[in-house]
Amino acid sequence: MVKYISASELANVILSDKKPWKDYLVVDVRDEDWIGGNIKGSYHAPSKNFLNEVDKLVKDTKDIPMVVFHCRYSQERGPKAARIYEETRNILHEPSEAHVLRGGFHHFGEKYKDDPRLVENWRDIIW
Repeated sequence: MVKYISASELANVILSDKKPWKDYLVVDVRDEDWIGGNIKGSYHAPSKNFLNEVDKLVKDTKDIPMVVFHCRYSQERGPKAARIYEETRNILHEPSEAHVLRGGFHHFGEKYKDDPRLVENWRDIIW
C-alpha cells in the first residue's frame, strides 16, 4: 500500500546522513513540466515512458528501502507511478512500500526553493 510523506519529512531524509541511491531515492515522474526545478539528487522518469521502464527501475532500486514518487502536485502521475512500481516490485522482489510526496514538487519547491541542498535548477519565471 502506497504511503504518503510530507515535504518536511522528505527534507529531513535528504538532509540526514542517508545517501541517495542507497538509503532512499526520489523519483520525479513529471513530463515537460520538469523544467524549472527539481529535488536535488532526484531521478527523472517521465510518466509518459514509465510503464516501459518500470521493470528496469525496480531492478535498479531493489535494495533501496525508501523510494519516493512525485509529480507536480502528486495527485495523478506520482501516485499512479508509485502504485505501478510497488505492484511490480512486489511481484519481482520482496514486498515493499512506495511513498508519494504529498503536495508534489509544487509544494516542496515553494517551501525549499532557496535551499540548494534540497532544490536545484529552480527558475522563478516558470513557477
